[in-house]
Amino acid sequence: MALFYKKQGKYAEAEPLYKRAVEIDEKAIGPRSSNLAKDLDDYAAVLRKTGQAAAADNLETRAREIRGR
Repeated sequence: MALFYKKQGKYAEAEPLYKRAVEIDEKAIGPRSSNLAKDLDDYAAVLRKTGQAAAADNLETRAREIRGR
């Protein structure tokens, strides 16, 4: 659903869903998963669209660290 809302430009609806997806990823598959990195990047994109650049930067940094770059 988060991706659906994101593609429609409904960022306020997408944001809590991405936040929850990240939380689930961290608990279920661990903090070093490529799936988590992707969700972090997607969540960051939504945050940027809602004017939360600093928070987006933090998530993107975490995603890069997971990917090892």
